[in-house]
Amino acid sequence: MKSTTRIQLSTMMFLEFFIWGGWFVTLGTFLEKNFEATGGEKASVFSTQSWGAIIAPFIIGLIADRFINAEKILGALHLIGALLMYQMYNSDTMSAFYPYVLIYMILYMPTLALVNSVSFNQMKNPEKEFSSIRVWGTIGWIVAGLLISFLFHWDSSENAAQGMLKNTFLLASIASLALGILSFTLPKTPPTKSPGEKVSVKQMLGLDALKLLKDRNFAVFFIASILICIPLAFYYQNTHPFLSNIGMNDPTGKMTIGQISEVLFLLALPIFFTKFGFKKTILVGMLAWALRYVLFAFGNAGELSFMLLIGIALHGICYDFFFVSGQIYTNSKAGERYKSAAQGLITLATYGVGMLIGFEIAGRITDAYKLSETTYDYKMIWLIPAAIAAGVMLLFAIAFKDEKKTTRL
Repeated sequence: MKSTTRIQLSTMMFLEFFIWGGWFVTLGTFLEKNFEATGGEKASVFSTQSWGAIIAPFIIGLIADRFINAEKILGALHLIGALLMYQMYNSDTMSAFYPYVLIYMILYMPTLALVNSVSFNQMKNPEKEFSSIRVWGTIGWIVAGLLISFLFHWDSSENAAQGMLKNTFLLASIASLALGILSFTLPKTPPTKSPGEKVSVKQMLGLDALKLLKDRNFAVFFIASILICIPLAFYYQNTHPFLSNIGMNDPTGKMTIGQISEVLFLLALPIFFTKFGFKKTILVGMLAWALRYVLFAFGNAGELSFMLLIGIALHGICYDFFFVSGQIYTNSKAGERYKSAAQGLITLATYGVGMLIGFEIAGRITDAYKLSETTYDYKMIWLIPAAIAAGVMLLFAIAFKDEKKTTRL
C-alpha cells in the first residue's frame, strides 16, 4: 500500500470514530442536564443506535453494494450527518432533538461498514494490514474524550450543569464535515454487485446464516451474544451520567482508559485464545462484565475511585474477549460460503436486537431506582446488570460444550 493511501485510510478511520466518541460517550449526561430526561427517554435516544444497525444492511445492500462507489456514499452520508449534528446542537427540547438523532444514527451506522469496505479494497493482505489502519479509529475515539475533558472541560460538573455538553455536537459536526469532504478524495471503491443482480432481504440481513443455529454450540453462543448485550447497554447508557453525578472529575477523559485497554487486550487476545480456546476466553469476557459492574456498585469518587478506574479498564477484556473472539468463532463456524452472512447476522443480533432490548431494560431500571431529581440508587442500578452478566456466563458455561478442534487465530 502506498504511504499516501495509508495516510488517507488512517485519517478516515480517525475521523470516523472521533465523530462517534465525540458525542456518544457524554450523551446520557447531556440528556439529563439539558433536557432532564428520564431513564426511558434516554433509552429511546440510545436505541437509535440499534435502529441504525437494523436498517444499515438495507442501505449497504440496496445502494452501496449495487449503484454507488463506497467512498462517494460515505462522503454523502457524512455531509448530511454534519448538518444533522448541527441541528442537534441547536435543539433545545427532547421532541426537537429526537428526530435528528434518529435520522443521524440510521445514516451513521452504515458508514461503519463503508470505511471497512474502502480499506479492504486497498489491501492485498487484510488480515495483516487492517489492524494498523483500524487502530486509528480507537485513537480517534480516545482523542475526542481527552479534548472534551482536558482541553474544553465541557464535562466538568459546573459546565455540564450549564449545558456546555451540547458543544460536543458542534465538534462532531465539524469533524463529520471534514470526513465528508475527505471521503470524495479516497481511493475508488466500486460496487461489488451489478445493478440488475437480485439481492434478497434474507441476504442483506445475513439470515442465510440461520442454518448455523442447527449447531448446538453456535446456537448457545448466538443466544448468549444477544443476552450479554443487556448489561452492555447499561455501560453505554449509564456510565457517564453515573461518573458525573457522583462527582468524578474529567469523566469523559477517564473513560478513554477503556479504549486504551481495548487496544492492549486486543494484542493479548491471540495468545490467550490460542492457549485456552474459545470457551474459556469468552467466559473470561463475561466474568469481566459482572466484575466491572460490582466495582461500579461499591466504588465512589473518593478513596474508592480506584475501583471505578479498574472497572473502566476492564472494558478491553469485556469487549475483546467476548465480541472479537466471537467474531473469530463465527468466522470459523461459517466457512467461506456463509462467512459474510454469519457476521451480518451476529451484528444484527447484538447491536440491533440485543442492544435494543438492553437499552429498554436499562432505562426502566434507572427510572425504578431514581430517588430524587438528581440522585439514584446506583448500587442497585449496577448490581442488576452484574447479576445478568453472571447468569449469562453460567448459562454459557453449562450449555456450551468444549469442541475437540479448538478454534485458533
